[in-house]
Amino acid sequence: MTKWLKEKREKLGFTQESFAKRVGIAKTTYSSYEQGHRTPSVATAQKMAELLEVPWTIFFDDEVLETYVKKEAIK
Repeated sequence: MTKWLKEKREKLGFTQESFAKRVGIAKTTYSSYEQGHRTPSVATAQKMAELLEVPWTIFFDDEVLETYVKKEAIK
């Protein structure tokens, strides 16, 4: 989940800190999601997905992630 998450966050103009604050989590927690060390809860995934404009299941479903990454590569 690491590369696409960072790229999408940066594309939308968020720093790790500003994004974490909008989601309501600690920056260190968000950083661990980007690094692939942790997986967000469903509630957190839903908040993050809303801000990132992606389906929340992307954090849990490899097939959804693959489809998203391919679609973004075409843009």
